[in-house]
Amino acid sequence: MQVSSLNEVKVYSLSGGRSLPEWLSDRKKRALQKKDVDIRRRIELIQDFEMPTVSTKIKVSRDGQYIMAVGTYKPRIRCFDTYQLSQKFERCLDSEVVTFEILSDDYSKIVFLQCGRFVEFHSQHGHYYRTRIPKFGRDFSYHYPSCDLYFVGASSEVYRLNLEQGRFLNSLQTDASESNVCDINPVHFLFAMGTAEGKVECWDPRTRSRVGLLDCALSSVTADTEIDGLPSVSALKFDGALHMAVGTSTGQGKIFTSMEPEYDINDVCLYPNSGMLMTANEAPKMNIYYIPALGPAPKWCSFLDNLTEELEENPESTVYDDYKFVTRKDLENLGLAHLIGSSLLRAYMHGFFMDIRLYHKAKMMANPFAYEEYRREKIRQKIEETRAQRVQLKKLPKVNKELALKLIEEEGEEQQVTRKRKQKNMPSLLKDDRFKVMFENPDFQVDEQSEEFRLLNPLVSKISEKRKRKLRLLEELEAQEQEEEEEPEGKASDAESSESSDDEKGWVEEVRKQRKLLRQEEKVKRQERFKEDQQTLLKPQFFEIKEGEEFRSFKDSAKKQKLMKKTLEDRLKLEEKLGTLNVSDTTVGSKQATFKLKKSEQQKKQQEAERQHRQERKTLRRSANHLKSKRGRGRLFH
Repeated sequence: MQVSSLNEVKVYSLSGGRSLPEWLSDRKKRALQKKDVDIRRRIELIQDFEMPTVSTKIKVSRDGQYIMAVGTYKPRIRCFDTYQLSQKFERCLDSEVVTFEILSDDYSKIVFLQCGRFVEFHSQHGHYYRTRIPKFGRDFSYHYPSCDLYFVGASSEVYRLNLEQGRFLNSLQTDASESNVCDINPVHFLFAMGTAEGKVECWDPRTRSRVGLLDCALSSVTADTEIDGLPSVSALKFDGALHMAVGTSTGQGKIFTSMEPEYDINDVCLYPNSGMLMTANEAPKMNIYYIPALGPAPKWCSFLDNLTEELEENPESTVYDDYKFVTRKDLENLGLAHLIGSSLLRAYMHGFFMDIRLYHKAKMMANPFAYEEYRREKIRQKIEETRAQRVQLKKLPKVNKELALKLIEEEGEEQQVTRKRKQKNMPSLLKDDRFKVMFENPDFQVDEQSEEFRLLNPLVSKISEKRKRKLRLLEELEAQEQEEEEEPEGKASDAESSESSDDEKGWVEEVRKQRKLLRQEEKVKRQERFKEDQQTLLKPQFFEIKEGEEFRSFKDSAKKQKLMKKTLEDRLKLEEKLGTLNVSDTTVGSKQATFKLKKSEQQKKQQEAERQHRQERKTLRRSANHLKSKRGRGRLFH
């Protein structure tokens, strides 16, 4: 069992290790297991969990008992029983499978979408029925309430096949040129499809209308991302009623962990409610991974939890312990940029893996004084330990000193109150690790001159001035301590005692000053905004109108608005002139209305092209009337 770790997430490869050839006898297999440690330690969850050449898709039935996989060559499907940990059956198919879906809880009802636009249905005994869709399909989903199959592929239409009636229904017309994936929400049955333009369209099967559009390509491209093409949607999956995961062809998204098998991956299947992951690869063997961070092991292999716990207690070297991950910038700093493309570096994600021994040698050559810096750091730590025996002052952090001093004072007051009331002390922000960065990182420094701070804290009283004086005294004492000049504490308290008790007299004046300053600043900003608005109004504005379906002229929109304001009678008369509506009287005395759909520009062009084609065929056609047979008609003899 191989173990790898990325982002502190451990991944156990259950299919790693050597496998025994099938043609060996049982006696030779036992002999090899005694000699080879790798063969003896390997884990084989399901016997012969592989394909003859390549596996393309893998899925799990809803009851969790059966694992089905399809592959080539020849095209086939294999079903594995998790209760028996072995293969249950195998069927060969006429063409390669693009994807498939298990309609029943077990293996009794399966639908295959094949390469030649075929849709093949299988029952428990085998092949049941076969039909064809108009365009090449890439994915499909099953809508359980209406028994409809939704097919998406190399077309702007979504084809619907009703399994109860056994016929095709009206297709859904989308705005996409092509669609790659689709999925149906198991809670409210919303149908979603991912397009080649990087958009996700959501349709309501009850009304057969589009209810939402999400542009994932536009939101995934930021200033710091580098892409080679349009990020089309390549993966789509619902998680509950409100969450949906979308994957793009450019591979954008936050990485949880990763595994890199020896061969390319064709499909990934997560066993339901567990941390087991199965992959179909460009190789006969299908890989099985176990990630405890995703969930527990399935019931049929619950012993994996005990194995991983034992490995945690006795840690062994993982796959990447002997290698160091470095970026391109790290290689330039070490002077090893010329090794890119050689066998000493293995490309991985946004960097490279290199041997840890080579990394240490290069680092020693690039920085020969690293040992001296390490020695100085150790000496400084020893000096700090000896200083701890001296009289300690309350050292303030480097960032937000005034806020820290305020918290210390409030903490002292709360301690006095809690001692009187005999209550428990609440944890302080200074001792809480969640707020540690606020007193270490300069980016979190409170700017007291900013507009937000002054609006939230308009009362700048004399108490803040006291704290500033106290801060200056504490900084002087810290400086004296660094110069090894010890002075008694108490100066800060003397400075505090010199303050008079008339702080409340100047409190009203300070409030008035701050309010007056804020009003003046707001007035200046208002005047600047007014000037900018005047300048933008005086400048002429130009608009560029592009040709296409997404940009329509203002003239069409104005015509539509005028048409909507007219009465129904006027609109009917206008439609009669255009030829879309015909109203005629019948012999009985009633009226009959016939509607004609307007033809689009594309349909008109197609009809014109067909008419020209017929004219050309008439001019090129040669009549055969002048050819006459010399012999008479043949007779049939009995």
